[in-house]
Order: sequence, then structure tokens, then C-alpha cells
Amino acid sequence: MDLHYLTVILLGIVEGLTEFLPVSSTGHLILASELLGYDAATWAMFNVIIQLGAILAVVVLYWRTFWAVAMGLVRREPVSWRFLRNLLIAFIPSAVIGLALHDYIEMLLGAPQVVAWALMIGGVAILIIEQAVKDQRFHGIADIPVARVLGIGFIQCIAMIPGVSRSGATIMGALTLGVERRTAAEFSFFLAIPTMLGATVLELLKKGDQITSGTVGWSSIALGFVVSFIVALLVIRWFVGLVSKHGFAPFAWYRIVAGAAALIWLTFR
Repeated sequence: MDLHYLTVILLGIVEGLTEFLPVSSTGHLILASELLGYDAATWAMFNVIIQLGAILAVVVLYWRTFWAVAMGLVRREPVSWRFLRNLLIAFIPSAVIGLALHDYIEMLLGAPQVVAWALMIGGVAILIIEQAVKDQRFHGIADIPVARVLGIGFIQCIAMIPGVSRSGATIMGALTLGVERRTAAEFSFFLAIPTMLGATVLELLKKGDQITSGTVGWSSIALGFVVSFIVALLVIRWFVGLVSKHGFAPFAWYRIVAGAAALIWLTFR
């Protein structure tokens, strides 16, 4: 197989595997660029756009939820309006801060050491939160109060540091604010939709010309999109079942080991 398309497939698999797990898809893509030796800048837009494949997996798997909410909005049911309100409010902090700090965030994307440290520190944080959090009073996205939803939105912004993990920050933020595990995980899935759509639109507006002029064109993006979609379909259901029974500790230990291994390799390569 052509090396270019092998890279496309591998990055699609990495994205689909890691987008919704609390292990940082962006961090893994950055480390993959270091390990495989390709030019990360060339693939930066590709990595952002193929996230939409993973987002589509959420829409497909939870289409009944979205349909029920849509019909509820038409019928003016309060629970559906609260569901939509909570997603929009949680999205606002990342939209505002992401626009304000876009250039600084892009600079961090070229720092694999930051990813390694963030993986380890985030893993320790997950272990601490898992042990410390006992109060889980909110069992539905529509039931979360506005102030706590806004808090989750601000906590999600920590994930602008590569290696932190958007889903991890959202889930851990939700847990600390009283949301039970399964609802916290599903909230992170649904919140990914406006967050990743916004990031993709911003990237296209700023660098859309690179698709036609660069080496990573629409055919590569389409293949990466499909691969990330299929892999994410398989991962999401497994993840929800796992955390409902066993919590997030397995992912915390993975982060610590992976971060330490990456830091050692980056130091002595």
C-alpha cells in the first residue's frame, strides 16, 4: 500500500479510537507524527476535519435521542429545551476562548513534550477525582443546573492544552459537579458535536486553501473520515459499558504509562 494512504488509515484509526476516550485524540495524533516521522503541519487540517467522522458516529448511535429532542422542541417540551440549552451553554466557553487563543493553541500543537506531561498529569487527576467524588445527583443532561453546565464548559477549555483530552476534561468536570458516570460520558459525546464542528469551520476558514494546494487533498480526508467514523462506532458503546461498570481508572493508568513512555522516548531518541 502507498505510504501516504497507510498514514491516512493509521491516523483515522487513532482518531476514531481516542476521540471519545479520556486519553486525548489530539495528543495521540501529535505523538503519532513524531513516531512515524511525517510532517505534522502538513496533516494538521486533515487531523481536525476527520474528527467529524467520529462526530457522525455519535449522531448515528444516538439518533433516537436526537430525534426525541427534536420532536420535543417542536412540541415545546421543557426537558428538550433544557437539553438543548445545556449543550449550547457548555459550548460557549470553548467557542470564546478558542477564538481568543487560537494562535497560542496552534503553537502548543508542535510540542510533543507538553502532550507527554499532560497525559501523565491528567491520569493522576482522573485517579484522584475517581476516589474523591461521591455525590452523583444528576442522572440526565437536561437535569444539570445552568451554573454547573457553565462550569463544565469552562473545564472543557483545559483540553486546549494538547494531551489533556476534551472528553476527559468534560467527563471529569461533570463528575466533580455531581453528574453520574454514564451521563457525564454521554454529555461529553454530545458536547463534542458543536465543539468539533466549530473547530473544523474555524480551521477551514483560516487554512482552507491548503486542501487544494497541499499534498493532503479531499480524497485523503474522505478516507480518513470514513475510517475514523467506523472505528468510533465500535468504541463508543464499548466505552459507555466499561465506565458504567469499572469507572475511568483503566484509562488513567494507560495515560500515565503512555505519557511516561513518550517522555522517555522523546528525551533519548
